[in-house]
Amino acid sequence: MNETDRLVEPQQVDIVYETDEPVTYEVIDNVAWIMMNRPGFNNAQNGQMTYALDDAFMKAVSDDDVRAIVLGGNGKHFSAGHDIGTPGRDVHKHFENRLMVPGHVNKPAAELLYTREKEQYVGMCRRWRDAPKPTIAMVQGACVAGGLMLAWVCDLIVASDDAFFQDPVNRMGIPGVEYFAHAYELPPRIAKEFLLLGERMSAQRAEQFGMVNKIVSREALRETVAAMAAKLVAQPRLGNWLTKQAINHVEELMGKRNAMEAQYHMHHFAHAQNDLVQGSSIAGLDAKKMAEANKKQASE
Repeated sequence: MNETDRLVEPQQVDIVYETDEPVTYEVIDNVAWIMMNRPGFNNAQNGQMTYALDDAFMKAVSDDDVRAIVLGGNGKHFSAGHDIGTPGRDVHKHFENRLMVPGHVNKPAAELLYTREKEQYVGMCRRWRDAPKPTIAMVQGACVAGGLMLAWVCDLIVASDDAFFQDPVNRMGIPGVEYFAHAYELPPRIAKEFLLLGERMSAQRAEQFGMVNKIVSREALRETVAAMAAKLVAQPRLGNWLTKQAINHVEELMGKRNAMEAQYHMHHFAHAQNDLVQGSSIAGLDAKKMAEANKKQASE
């Protein structure tokens, strides 16, 4: 056996989940409301939440009474991104994979993250993007890094007027989050600014570039999304699906999947470089340090 193929003993880590329900699910008037439910941690996405989201999307897709899907987050923020610092961070926990990807916990060195993120980040996001029913992201407050991935897989984005979007991972030496849709959601030069500077982009500015469909007050957010979802519910089921496929196909003709595959390898090269140089795949920047840097940058 090649030494690089040798499997390792999975790491034993203490994981403390603050809830058994990281995602809530409710159907109202033929609309499935999928809500991230870790408000105490600003809906940071751990593996527990990711697989719960996948369960919720599958439930909505399998239910013929559901004609549209809303994805939102309970609490102050839509999502602060991937979990890089809560007691429920579960990088080394095995889950039953949903895609054609092997388990990750027994893989050595950089192969562990490469395998995990292929399933839980890029793979899951593509799976949800291809849902045959129209989807709306309901965004309030922060939509940061991994939060972008969840909003971007949805067909429509409605944001509160205090929402902001940000991908600050260049601070870690990483060229953007794994579901690399930046240059499809934004013009190339703006995408470079968004990533290189890592600054917050207001909902108002995002709307100028077509990344957001509508902005309303936080108080009117759910009502506005419900009204939009009701219009989708009234449209022909197959027509909605075919329209989604047609537009998604145009994006693929523009090279979206190939671009994402190329960036995924750059992303993991950056992780490996960080591990070699600093002993941490995320350059030693945990959630607290990233949040502090984000707030400091926003106040400058």
